[in-house]
Amino acid sequence: MSFINYSSREINCKIVYYGPGLCGKTTNLQYVYAKTNPDAKGKMISLATETERTLFFDFLPLSLGEIRGFKTRFHLYTVPGQVFYDASRKLILKGVDGVVFVADSQMERMEANLESLENLRVNLAEQGYDLDKVPYVVQYNKRDLPSAIGVDELHRALNPKNVPEFPAVAPTGVGVFDTLKSIAKLVLTELKKAG
Repeated sequence: MSFINYSSREINCKIVYYGPGLCGKTTNLQYVYAKTNPDAKGKMISLATETERTLFFDFLPLSLGEIRGFKTRFHLYTVPGQVFYDASRKLILKGVDGVVFVADSQMERMEANLESLENLRVNLAEQGYDLDKVPYVVQYNKRDLPSAIGVDELHRALNPKNVPEFPAVAPTGVGVFDTLKSIAKLVLTELKKAG
C-alpha cells in the first residue's frame, strides 16, 4: 500500500523483486542503483545474515510525472531466494504496490521458478493480496546462458495470465529498465485509479 508523505509531497511506492535463489534479483537492483542519478536516490541498504541478504533502496524518478501534485518515490526491495527464509519474504511483501517476478531462464532452474512463483502467490494471499490483481510483471533473466530455454516455453510455464514480460541479462542491463519502467507504470496506473 503506497504511503503518502504530505510534508515532502511524495507518494512512496513499494516494488518487490521476487524469485528463486540466484536468479538475478540483486543484480537487477544493483544495476538500477548504479545507473540512477545520485541526486535522485537514497542509499542502497543490505540487510544480511550469514546466508541471506535483502537489498533495498529508494529513488525518485524524474520522468514519471506527478499524481495530484505529489511526486512518486519508488522503494525497491529484493527478497531472499532460499525457501528457508520464507518469514523474511512474507515481511518484505507487507505493503507491496507491485511485484517483479525474476525467473532464471536455465532449464535446470525451472522447478525452482515454479516453486518460487507458487510461494509468491501463497505469501501474497496471506497478506490479503491476490497476484492476479496486484501490479505484476515477469522478467526472464539469464537469457545469455547456453542452457537458457525459449521464452515461449518460459511464458507457458510462468506467465499464464499474460502479464508484461521481459527477457533480460541483468549484469549487462539488458531488460532491466524495461522491466522497472513497466512495473512502475502499472503501479502508477493503480494509484490513479484508487485516487
